[in-house]
Amino acid sequence: MSGMKNVTSEPVLWDIPVRVIHWALAACVPAAWWTADQGYMEQHSWIGYTVLVLVATRIVWGFVGSPQARFSDFLRGPRAVWAYLRGAPWETPGHNPLGGWSSVALWLVLLSQAGSGLFNSDGILFDGPFYHAADSSVTDYLGSIHETAFDVLLGLIALHLAAVAYYQFIARERLLGPMWRGSVEGRHGTGPARPWWWATLIAGLFAAMLWGAIQLAPAPVSYW
Repeated sequence: MSGMKNVTSEPVLWDIPVRVIHWALAACVPAAWWTADQGYMEQHSWIGYTVLVLVATRIVWGFVGSPQARFSDFLRGPRAVWAYLRGAPWETPGHNPLGGWSSVALWLVLLSQAGSGLFNSDGILFDGPFYHAADSSVTDYLGSIHETAFDVLLGLIALHLAAVAYYQFIARERLLGPMWRGSVEGRHGTGPARPWWWATLIAGLFAAMLWGAIQLAPAPVSYW
């Protein structure tokens, strides 16, 4: 991919898996909305599966990935977040204390959105793969979570975009470039990047697990 450079022996701010997952999720959200709005539920479900694999991979990468990808690098306690909100400088090259927790919030909402969709039904022509594996009270509850999580997701995305715009145009702190190229002048990672194929193996494992679980799920009712 042009512009997405990564050398495992040199420090990078954001490694290839972080960037690919970030932009893939950014593409999946509007695609999920559009396919649901147009009634393309089969495609909608595949986007949901993709989101599950991407978020699960990113969570694991938060423990075994490159330095700036790890939770230990960007998740800080309430004191650090409060100090940052009050204007205290933050010197580390990765996420600031608020941005780190904002990212985690987005991943968790995406996870609940896509996960609840596995048990969802449009009540007409499409049932999620696990819709018939649970009691109706459970599927109804998860269906409400699926709808509510999307509204929460839209709010978080709006805040995310507003924050990016603020840092990009007012604070003059470039965020978009590093998330595409992996680094920016004056900001470098604190250690070498992990091989990108590690994340590919992790994603492949999650995809295989999800596929296997779907194959074992009760067969959906045919409406034809």
